[in-house]
Amino acid sequence: MKPTPLIAGNWKMNKLPSEAEGWANDFKSALTQLDVNADVLICAPYTHLLSLKTIFADSPVHVGAQDVSAHDEGAYTGEISAAMLKDAGVSYVIIGHSERREYHNESDALINQKVKKTLAAGMRPILCVGESEAQRDAGDAETVVLAQLKAGLADINITNPTDIVIAYEPIWAIGTGKTATADDAQAMSHTIRQALESLFADKAAGIRVLYGGSMKPANAAELLAKADINGGLIGGASLKVDDLSAIIKVS
Repeated sequence: MKPTPLIAGNWKMNKLPSEAEGWANDFKSALTQLDVNADVLICAPYTHLLSLKTIFADSPVHVGAQDVSAHDEGAYTGEISAAMLKDAGVSYVIIGHSERREYHNESDALINQKVKKTLAAGMRPILCVGESEAQRDAGDAETVVLAQLKAGLADINITNPTDIVIAYEPIWAIGTGKTATADDAQAMSHTIRQALESLFADKAAGIRVLYGGSMKPANAAELLAKADINGGLIGGASLKVDDLSAIIKVS
């Protein structure tokens, strides 16, 4: 039996706090018109988290962060600790997104530290893994993805399958309009699932593997129907109430 889907919006660096509040109220209203069969999550900039948590308090929507510090506290200007996020009501944290790996030079070792801090604080990490177009063309996609997965989850123990989430995000399909075919996305998700079995044995079947490469209303149903795809980490489409609602509707 497939796990409950997770439809996770990643707003990245978009929307002012005032815009986020209006969007959240509109989205909350839209959800009342849907038969929601998925867990719904909005990962917003830090400045939006408290207001979104308040707006979504009596709704099925969870609030998540887009990153977390590997440090607990101290002289780390600009950092946000796991304890701060937990206290703000955050339940999920995106870790190791390709944009963090590329623009901030985040290593697998640093990402592993962030996964551990998130779990220790009682939140759920969404560990992102994925290959570039050059790596895929060279035939190295599986090697790259599995190396990221195993390094990011090194020395990690979980009690329940829902403690962690994996997001497969082919880098060449993020924000480019390109999308891996549903069969390609399923093939890599299945490879990830097999690796999870080696790490977590019987818990692997219940760990959610999301597709994170330009999921939108036009392709969501086909992607979500695949055996090893349990939701989406959604960028651009999550900024529009109608688009995100349409994806939730087919999940």
